[in-house]
Amino acid sequence: MAAPRRKLSPGEYLELERASEVRHEYAGGEIFAMSGGAFEHSAIAANIGRLLVNAPGERGCMALSSDMRIKIPSADRYVYPDGSVVCGRPEFEDERRDTLLSPVLVLEVLSDSSEAYDRGDRFAHHQTCRR
Repeated sequence: MAAPRRKLSPGEYLELERASEVRHEYAGGEIFAMSGGAFEHSAIAANIGRLLVNAPGERGCMALSSDMRIKIPSADRYVYPDGSVVCGRPEFEDERRDTLLSPVLVLEVLSDSSEAYDRGDRFAHHQTCRR
């Protein structure tokens, strides 16, 4: 019988994540390595990101890539969506400016293997980011 894994605090996760060469998402004390996306997934995310970057910035909005980590406090999660948009002055978790708290749009490209989760729990979690 395997020993239960100890849950990490958000601070422990951030310390490990900032030193890691591999990205991980955090959910309630557990971390999950991010897998690489398929060619089609990457192309869709890049094309949507290009459209968002080229959209008029009259509202002071900025498109961000999948490298921007987002904290979802209500769900005790840190995630790396396929893209996001922030308008106005961005809010960050700390002075490192690597964890966004204030996205106005979160982009997820669906895949067959993750569609149910992406349309269900992940969508519900992302909706709580709105300010």
